[in-house]
Parts: sequence; structure tokens; C-alpha cells
Amino acid sequence: MSSTKLYYSIGEVSRIIGVETYVLRYWENEFPQLRPRRNSSGRRIYSVNDLDLARQIYDLLRVRKYTLDGARQSLQGNDQGPGKITTTHEQLLNLRSFLENIARQLE
Repeated sequence: MSSTKLYYSIGEVSRIIGVETYVLRYWENEFPQLRPRRNSSGRRIYSVNDLDLARQIYDLLRVRKYTLDGARQSLQGNDQGPGKITTTHEQLLNLRSFLENIARQLE
């Protein structure tokens, strides 16, 4: 999926992923990798990479039902569990989650 925007507001990311803005702010505290920049007025601006990371966090927590610690370990590459899935499969799961969120928003 190609994106035409370089930066997204927290509200836009919230709508795209399907979580409330307070959840995104909470994830910023729980996942050191998720650190959106701030503009001159102090508002969060999410890059495309931040958006992708937020989607991945959503997938780990809401779709695959990881705990916060498990999701943190998975994002750090320490996911050594017997059910570790391949990158391609993980990308497909992320895409599926994203498309399901869009379908719910369109209903």
C-alpha cells in the first residue's frame, strides 16, 4: 500500500488503526520503539514508520493476543517461542488486521 502522506496526526493514526488516541499514548509509554516526533506546537506527528509500528503493536496485542511483555520481546527480536512465524506470514497477518479494521469502519 503506497502512502501519499509523510506524517499523520494522532487522530489520523487512531482512525487508521482502530484504537482510541489514549491507547496510542499508552503504547508510547510501553514501547520505546514508538516515539513520534512533535511539531513546533508540540503535537505528535507520526511518520509512516511510526504508523507501521503502531499497526504491528496492534496486531501483537489485539489480534495475536500477546501480553505487553511478549509484544515488547517480539518487537525487539527476542520472540523465541515455538510458534514464531515468518516475516512474510507476519506481514500478511498485519495486512489482514488492517483490512478488517477498514471493513469495520466502512460498515
